[in-house]
Amino acid sequence: MTDTLQKFMFENAGVRGEFVELEQSWQQMLSHQNYPQAVKTILGELMAASALLSANLKFNGTMIMQIHGDGPVKLMVVECDANLRLRATAKLAEDAIIEDHETLQDLVHAHGQGRFVITLDPNDKVPGQQAYQGIVPLDGDSIATVIENYMLRSEQLDTKLWLAANDQVARGMLLQKLPKTGGSGAQVDDDADAWNHAVLLGDTLKREELLTTNISILMHRLFWEQTLRVFDPLHPVFHCGCSREKVGDMLRMLGAEEVESAITEIGRLDINCDFCGKHYSFDPVDCAQLFIAKTLTEGTSPASDIKH
Repeated sequence: MTDTLQKFMFENAGVRGEFVELEQSWQQMLSHQNYPQAVKTILGELMAASALLSANLKFNGTMIMQIHGDGPVKLMVVECDANLRLRATAKLAEDAIIEDHETLQDLVHAHGQGRFVITLDPNDKVPGQQAYQGIVPLDGDSIATVIENYMLRSEQLDTKLWLAANDQVARGMLLQKLPKTGGSGAQVDDDADAWNHAVLLGDTLKREELLTTNISILMHRLFWEQTLRVFDPLHPVFHCGCSREKVGDMLRMLGAEEVESAITEIGRLDINCDFCGKHYSFDPVDCAQLFIAKTLTEGTSPASDIKH
């Protein structure tokens, strides 16, 4: 079974939409993690939303959604690149006890300090170019509301999202009012009417229906009276780009002194990728080679090799 993202547009109206169905990629992500049910629900909704928003970007890079929490969940991260390759992870407080019924506010906004961050990290950055990053308070009681508020404030785009996730699947629908392109006042009024009508139809979609119905049936069920232009489907996949080289780069950033101290204390460094669970092990020789390689790359000799 292949995961699917389906784009569509309302003919003769300034409204576009998307459905996404993540089953295989969601199951692959969960196979590496053991989260409480409430965390799975929210992370799955964030993963579906990430695919929906990424599919509308004309951008060669990766969109990173992060929720920084002040409750039992400290961090949620979902990454989606231009090819709809997804990965996700969450970090919980060490003493976290999470009940199934707990909400987004309970988990990450318990003391009002939660933040929502979207980063656009281009693949082809020029020297000195920084990734674009938008940071806002966690404004909303659901992932859908948080992102809707972000899009309206930061992008000035009317956006509506319907999201749901469980142990088996993460699904979502996005509707977006297209930017005004000029024209008569009557045309603007028509676009507003079309937008309001589309949202009314979307609001008839219930969470259980979204979880149990495939997206082709949902599209017909919701919009059978509308004339839609339907595009070729896209296919999101789970993908983690971790590698031994990238883990080595992370260790170099810690510095030789800190790495040597850790090696002396525990004998070897064992590191698991938070996204895919892949294991990387570095013994004392491996760690020494990291810093020898770095020194040679910088064009100098390690101190132990200098001849007097």
